[in-house]
Amino acid sequence: MANEEHVARLKQGVEAWNAWREENPDIRPDLSGANLGEANLDWAYLSRAQLSGGNLGGADLGGANLRSTNLSKANLIKADLSGANLHEANLREADLIEANLGGADLSRANLFWARLNHADLTGADLTSCRVHGVSAWGLKLERAKQQNLIITYENESEITVDNIEVAQFVYLLLNNAKIRDVIDTITSKAVLILGRFTLERKAVLDALREKLREHHYLPILFDFEKPTTQNVTATVLTLARLSKFIIADLTDPSSIPYELGRIVPSTKVPVQPIVLSSRREFAMFRDLQADYHWVLPIHPYEDQRQLIADLGKRVIRPAEDKAEQLRGQVS
Repeated sequence: MANEEHVARLKQGVEAWNAWREENPDIRPDLSGANLGEANLDWAYLSRAQLSGGNLGGADLGGANLRSTNLSKANLIKADLSGANLHEANLREADLIEANLGGADLSRANLFWARLNHADLTGADLTSCRVHGVSAWGLKLERAKQQNLIITYENESEITVDNIEVAQFVYLLLNNAKIRDVIDTITSKAVLILGRFTLERKAVLDALREKLREHHYLPILFDFEKPTTQNVTATVLTLARLSKFIIADLTDPSSIPYELGRIVPSTKVPVQPIVLSSRREFAMFRDLQADYHWVLPIHPYEDQRQLIADLGKRVIRPAEDKAEQLRGQVS
């Protein structure tokens, strides 16, 4: 429970409170469990104070000194902590949903199981924070400093990452065998098929997909009839990076030249192009082949029947060989 005298002093105003703190530097204020919702505490000197379990929802703590302060399980929903000093603060299980932490110093703070959903961390310093179990949906992280974030449990050997939004995923990846198995399956079996979904071309792509299944692959078929947008491009880049190899039908290419122009330079995944023998590849495709050795020679085919008949020898085998070569270069 909070010390009633300390709470009363704080309610006298920040100026009086800060003067009292300066006169009594050895006192560690006990404000645990205090109801300070919507309070005006900007630039308050609250370093080393006990505020665990307190209600600070909507409070103005802009520029406040909260260095080494215990805020565990505190309600800080929609609180303004912009520019606050939270270095080594204990925010374990604190509720910081929609809080403004812009420019705040959170270096070495304990955010174990904290809820940060939709918080504003623009320009904040998160260096060496402990972020195991943190809930971090919809964060604003522009210019935030994210280095050496500790993702492991308190009694485990430390593992660090440099992005709070992927921290939980990395931890699960390291500690959940089922998730690792799923990712291993995807990256060893996924084949991204790029092509047009016109009536004629879709029949070929569907047949290609069925044959790949017979070869125990996981085919992923992407429809480029839809307009190419930033989201579509990001999606196809993600799928490409998860794939063992890519089959790109260059017949009536539509958006494929643009997408391959984005995928190939940034994703070292074998690309096996195919094209109906009566058609030609799009302009500048040979430049991609010349510049990036993981773009394989084009396999021309007379019709769907021939493509499926030659798939193992003329499409899958070259792509698998190139994938093996690329793995050898990495190792």
